Amino acid sequence: MNKICGSCPCGPIPDRPIPRVTIGKFEERAPAGPPRSSAAKVGDIDPAKAHFGVGQPATDMQIAGFNIDAMPDGRGLPPGQGSYAEGEEVYAERCAACHGADLEGNKDIGAPKLIGGRGTLTDAKPVKTVESYWPHASTLFDYVHRAMPMDSPGSLSADEVYAVSAYILGRADIISDDPGTTLDAESMAKVEMPNADGFVSDPRPDVRNKE
Repeated sequence: MNKICGSCPCGPIPDRPIPRVTIGKFEERAPAGPPRSSAAKVGDIDPAKAHFGVGQPATDMQIAGFNIDAMPDGRGLPPGQGSYAEGEEVYAERCAACHGADLEGNKDIGAPKLIGGRGTLTDAKPVKTVESYWPHASTLFDYVHRAMPMDSPGSLSADEVYAVSAYILGRADIISDDPGTTLDAESMAKVEMPNADGFVSDPRPDVRNKE
């Protein structure tokens, strides 16, 4: 015998007993068991055969939009260049509101200090900045390029990022603060950061380290 749902036209419902359990003096519906996979084991699931009928292959242009990581040896750094003087202007217009006119940061809004702190990493209260902590100049370019400024991340051109990188590194006395000092992909890869030797390779076997 079948039942008809009274609240919606969902059609006949098979008449089968509902499992119930007794808790004290009360009878309650038994909780449903955990769902089971149709595969006997995880190894039987072949991702290559999983077709869900949604989405579409990403185009080369779409991939290029987020494939912007910059590596310490210069791989991934885009064409372009920018000078210390140009970076000073970019910083004043796009960065100083959060990080301060003198790159001192603003704790009230979580904007970190960008320079200073050398020699403090072994102190009880280390001051971690681009100058004191970051091991590669490419990390500065990569982070600014993809995540800054906070109100419109990714909006700076490659030239602007090279320029503001030159300004920050110049203010940190890592490269010359001469107004004409210019960074591009080749020169960025040659910048030697104060804490370049402060990191070690990850020894875990599931992590690949480039020797």
